[in-house]
Amino acid sequence: MKRLLSLKFIISFLLMILITFLFTSTAGSFLAERMILKNESTRIYNMASSIAAHQAANYYKNGASLSDLYDNLKTLSSIEGVDIWVLNPSGTILLNTDRSMNDQSETLENFDPIHLGNSYYSVGDFFGYFSNETLSVMVPINYNLNLRGYIAIHYPYNGIIRQREQTLSAFYKNELIIFFFFAVILLVLMQNIVKPLKRITLGAKEYASGNLAYRIPVGNNDELGYLANTLNYMSSELEKTGEYQRKFIANVSHDFRSPLTSIKGYIEAMLDGTIPVEMQERYLRIVLNETERLNKLTQEMLTLNNLDNKGFMLNITKFDINQMIKDTAATFEGTCTTKKIQLELLLTEDTMMVSADVGRIQQVLYNLLDNAIKFSPQNSSIIIETTVRHGKIYISVKDHGTGIPRDSLNKIWDRFYKIDASRGKDKRGTGLGLSIVKEIIAAHGQKIDVISTEGAGTEFIFSLNIAK
Repeated sequence: MKRLLSLKFIISFLLMILITFLFTSTAGSFLAERMILKNESTRIYNMASSIAAHQAANYYKNGASLSDLYDNLKTLSSIEGVDIWVLNPSGTILLNTDRSMNDQSETLENFDPIHLGNSYYSVGDFFGYFSNETLSVMVPINYNLNLRGYIAIHYPYNGIIRQREQTLSAFYKNELIIFFFFAVILLVLMQNIVKPLKRITLGAKEYASGNLAYRIPVGNNDELGYLANTLNYMSSELEKTGEYQRKFIANVSHDFRSPLTSIKGYIEAMLDGTIPVEMQERYLRIVLNETERLNKLTQEMLTLNNLDNKGFMLNITKFDINQMIKDTAATFEGTCTTKKIQLELLLTEDTMMVSADVGRIQQVLYNLLDNAIKFSPQNSSIIIETTVRHGKIYISVKDHGTGIPRDSLNKIWDRFYKIDASRGKDKRGTGLGLSIVKEIIAAHGQKIDVISTEGAGTEFIFSLNIAK
């Protein structure tokens, strides 16, 4: 398996890092700058408002000296890292903490507070005074309802840029730590996803090459583990299917070869005169029986093939199961008379309507009764009984014959399975009858059970739905 999946994980991780850094350096940088600008402008505005309401108002109200005001504001400006101005209404700078007390009284050209707009702060050169971008906040000084001047505080915009870079630097460091943990998580994911997928892919290759005995090692209790278990189950079932097909072909070949060999031998013997003319009728009847056996085997194989077909549909109708039992029993009257077997019908009520496929259920009864007669000794009885329990009718076919060995009970439903005793006693059986019976009953959504004691007899019981 090529390392394409691992490469995709790594490329995805690197792309995530690249996109994150690009986003941080663009949108993140812009957002950080706007946030810092808002915080600084709010801080400076609150400072300017406080100065205008206290120190500046005291200057105009109590006649404090400008020198005293300068000393107070100079200290504050040094602590806060800003320049503090006091302007008169016409734009003359009465006090500038960035200059000495002896170097004051500058006038701003084109001074017009209205040009600053409605915002409480502005970013620019402040009426052409600064050569670099500056964050400026200007608050009016009011005394006795008259405008006395303005407090203007300026903060270099490169200070905001510096704060932005510090914030981004800390963010980048945190991102590197996060990406380190993501890398560890990625390695763990690759360990728990890529490696199991490699094992699954290897298993798929083994199955494709015909090695259905291969089992994928399952180390995960998750979706991948479930997939591995599913593939293991699939290969096991395919292996069973392959084994079944080999046995099927072997059984079919055996069951076809025996009668064909007999037919071929008898016909050759007639043609070369080994069998005289006066005896040919006897052997022709044997040939006829063998062809009937082949025909029965072919028909039963076709029946099983139809039952295996997922598209097989039952023709469900309402009919009297008691009458069907009577009719089926009547077809075996001649055979039972020959073997001196008595059929006893113990039927619930005169009429019992069920809901099922008439043809298929008749086939079930025929096969079960045929088996019962085949394995019953002379001068014995076979009981066919119907009982009603829990809203269903149960049909039982019970003989007093040889019974089924305990180790064969679970095998009698297998296709082509024959109990050894039946091979010697009756070679006409195909070994498909009970398989057909079970498939038909299962197709109706019902169950069939068997109770048998070797040397005492066998009883087959199956259920059907009572017609509403």
